[in-house]
Amino acid sequence: MPVLFTIIGICAIAALLLAAFGPYIRRCAGGGVCTSDARLDGKTVLITGANTGIGKETARELAQRGARVIIACRDLTKAEAAAHEIREDTGNKQVIVRELDLANTKSIHQFAKNVMKEEKLINILINNAGVMMCPYTKTTDGFEMQFGVNHLGHFLLTCLLLDLIKQSAPARIVNVSSFAHVFGRINFKDLQSEKSYDGGLAYCQSKLANVLFTRELAKRLKGTKVTVNSVHPGSVKSELTRHSFIMSLAWKVLTFLIKTPKQGAQTSIYCAVAEELQEISGTHFSDCRPAFVAPQARNEETARKLWDVSCKLLEIRWD
Repeated sequence: MPVLFTIIGICAIAALLLAAFGPYIRRCAGGGVCTSDARLDGKTVLITGANTGIGKETARELAQRGARVIIACRDLTKAEAAAHEIREDTGNKQVIVRELDLANTKSIHQFAKNVMKEEKLINILINNAGVMMCPYTKTTDGFEMQFGVNHLGHFLLTCLLLDLIKQSAPARIVNVSSFAHVFGRINFKDLQSEKSYDGGLAYCQSKLANVLFTRELAKRLKGTKVTVNSVHPGSVKSELTRHSFIMSLAWKVLTFLIKTPKQGAQTSIYCAVAEELQEISGTHFSDCRPAFVAPQARNEETARKLWDVSCKLLEIRWD
């Protein structure tokens, strides 16, 4: 019994401490805030996966700044609902929805073709959409889902839109990655995880690919006035954890340490609008400041090889 009372006492004290200091802990865990007041009137922003989570909050903020915002999503019902909400909140009627399935290269090609035909400018491209730790599945084209959507889908989309982005310069590309890239390795012998699949490792591989792609693309875009940077949004309360019971449980238990979608969107917003980043490219950011990049993400040979392999898988030429 004494042990039981001790445990109850410790739990009670912990609960009281959390109640007292929870708001301060949450504020600290919320991370950096974009303080730029830059306006985006006359500019066009394209955001993938902006029907929920940090993508939706990024779209809301950039619409508030006057941008024409294109929400590119697979689920049109959710996307239209998000766009309607953002239009009502911001008073900006130039928030539109376009269908894009990053797990289907035909959809990506058709989407890019429509954008090139309909839009005069793409000043900011934010590759935000993603899947996390899902059961083993393949995209329409036979790629492992996380590698296919998180990396290959955005690689292809960026390639197809790059001419328009260059014509819109100065322009920016923002790739949403993760601190998880630190635990990633590019397994060139089994990129599609056909021999062995671990949802967590596959996710880390895809996030490492995001950083490698960013750094290699930045080198190739020198002199074009188009910059590209990657971001780690932090641990954010979103739908991304829906495929992992452990992650979902951890997020609920540690809710006071988890960012809200609005807090998680701050670094994407910062990289999209901050005046001081006008000529900064190939950098990884977190909490609105440069962040640690793992050694394997700084490997230039791996970055070049991943680029070439990605082009081969997608059957494109991108020199």
